[in-house]
Amino acid sequence: MRATAELLRSAAVEGVVLDGAGSTTVAVRGPGQDRATVRNAPSDGVPRPAANGVGVLSR
Repeated sequence: MRATAELLRSAAVEGVVLDGAGSTTVAVRGPGQDRATVRNAPSDGVPRPAANGVGVLSR
């Protein structure tokens, strides 16, 4: 959970950690990028499949 908190502090004006468990993954696609990349370090070392998610979109 610490890595997610540090990411939110450095990249966001406001943020909320909804669940800091092992399946938590933060992926970001920046302007001009074709794909999102994982920006945190999942506890298992690799992202795990998740049944649901939260998306934030901007124009």
